[in-house]
Amino acid sequence: QVQVMESGGGLVQPGGSLRLSCVASGVNFAIYNMAWYRQAPGKQREWVAGVTSAGITDSGDSVKGRFTISRDNAKSTVYLQMNSLKPEDTAVYYCNVYTLGYKYSYWGLGTQVTVSS
Repeated sequence: QVQVMESGGGLVQPGGSLRLSCVASGVNFAIYNMAWYRQAPGKQREWVAGVTSAGITDSGDSVKGRFTISRDNAKSTVYLQMNSLKPEDTAVYYCNVYTLGYKYSYWGLGTQVTVSS
């Protein structure tokens, strides 16, 4: 059974940092691509950052230079380091584990990030 679980969310002041983690079990983690999405109240889900099975990373324009995605295959974990957080980063952050072409795609339940003073 595949399980995807995010952690690390919380309340942080503007300008602060958080690191999100996502552990995937029940899959051959090394062959899967990973991505972080977020969804703020009343808005559509937004792609934040991704890392391929080969380790190639990319991030959205709204977080570029502030957020960094990385993966540790030995721990079946993907991370999202978030620095210089802004109130507009407030959202539920979701982890997506997927194969090329999305033949297989799994989601976690999300972790809440709130940026507020």
